[in-house]
Amino acid sequence: MAFTFFFRDTHTLEHTAKFLVPEVAGRSRVRIWDAGCAFGPEPYTLAIILAEKMGSFAFKNVYIDATDIDESGQFGSIIGNGVYSNEELGRIPDETMIKYFSNNDTPDGYYKINESIRNRVKYQKHDLLSLNSIGEGFSLIICKNVLLHFQYAERIEVIKMFHKSLASGAFFATEQTQKMPDEINHLFEQVVSDAQLYRKIG
Repeated sequence: MAFTFFFRDTHTLEHTAKFLVPEVAGRSRVRIWDAGCAFGPEPYTLAIILAEKMGSFAFKNVYIDATDIDESGQFGSIIGNGVYSNEELGRIPDETMIKYFSNNDTPDGYYKINESIRNRVKYQKHDLLSLNSIGEGFSLIICKNVLLHFQYAERIEVIKMFHKSLASGAFFATEQTQKMPDEINHLFEQVVSDAQLYRKIG
């Protein structure tokens, strides 16, 4: 099973939220796709960051589609339950733990994410290399720690699929080690110099 943890690479996620929140202010539906979500720490971390920056009223308009190929068949139930161990939650600030997690009715050493956050994240199994998008009009697509496992040509095709799935002027974020391939560099503009965060062109 893929291993990850909460509040990993918050630098990129904080940059993403900083640019996304003003862009989507006033919208009744904000669609986000976290592609390659593993068992949920990344989409839930993003959801918590957005909840903090948007406020409870606007945050209710956020819908995060979390997808992964998940050959274990367990990600859906893990994400749906929202129960995680101390090890996975170790980097979360204390005030965030108190606000968004509880250990009521959970095994020792485990915490459950508040319903207000769980309700914003929905999981579905999906293979990125099928090149079939799960939808269109997304305000943000995040794909981190997945593209590095693909061949260079496959990466290009997947990112082109993401480009078609984004709304005009929407954002794409990827892992720090993955630069935008030259062949499709014209499809995006980099938003900040110190993170792989891009805005769709066209």
